[in-house]
Amino acid sequence: MESMPSSKSMMMGGYDRAITVFSPDGRLLQVEYARKTVKQGKTAVGIITKDGVVLAADKNIIDKLVIAEGIEKISQVDEHIAITSSGLTSDGRVLIEKCRATAQNHRITYGEPIDLLDLTKTISDHAQVYTLYGGARPYGVSLLISGADDTGAHVFMTEPSGIFFEYQACAIGEGSAKATKILESKWKSGLTIDEGIRLGLDALKSSAGSGIDLDRIEVVCIDKKGFVRLSAEEIKKYAK
Repeated sequence: MESMPSSKSMMMGGYDRAITVFSPDGRLLQVEYARKTVKQGKTAVGIITKDGVVLAADKNIIDKLVIAEGIEKISQVDEHIAITSSGLTSDGRVLIEKCRATAQNHRITYGEPIDLLDLTKTISDHAQVYTLYGGARPYGVSLLISGADDTGAHVFMTEPSGIFFEYQACAIGEGSAKATKILESKWKSGLTIDEGIRLGLDALKSSAGSGIDLDRIEVVCIDKKGFVRLSAEEIKKYAK
């Protein structure tokens, strides 16, 4: 005799088919599924230091024949802003392109670089719209929007629901729980850029568990000199 489906499975099956329908317990299930997608992406971390910001990310290389240098996990948006993502890579690419257009429009219109908070609010508002209308789905990606402006260094994390938070140090992706433990235990005010790079690599190593291939790691720093992408040789030097 076949068992009857549970009330929970029946509820989920009825309320997770459209983004515009709340479940009886007040949840938007499609948004929660989008958060699950973020958890399946490769790990990335952002760290504030006294001199600027460090971003470190693990590239998603799924084939041995893929040229690792051709995959860009951390993208430059403006001279003072870099973004990395975790989740659906295609969704992240679209949102990063929108960030670039927003930053360029602001620079052309006002003759000055955009504040990170303003950029984060704009892209979060855009993401939130996709939780309101039928025929669409939430973006299955979280962004780490990082950089330095007139108000100092910042790391913002956006979520598929359209909310965002500012952090001193933050991790996203499949290994975020382990990486966050390292960041919470080792981050301190006054870190130098060099110390921030080493902390970022430590967090990524911890998140990998069985070890990590340094050829997959990408590191970017934003300081007074602007946007700086570390070479593979420099990353291996810091890792030692």
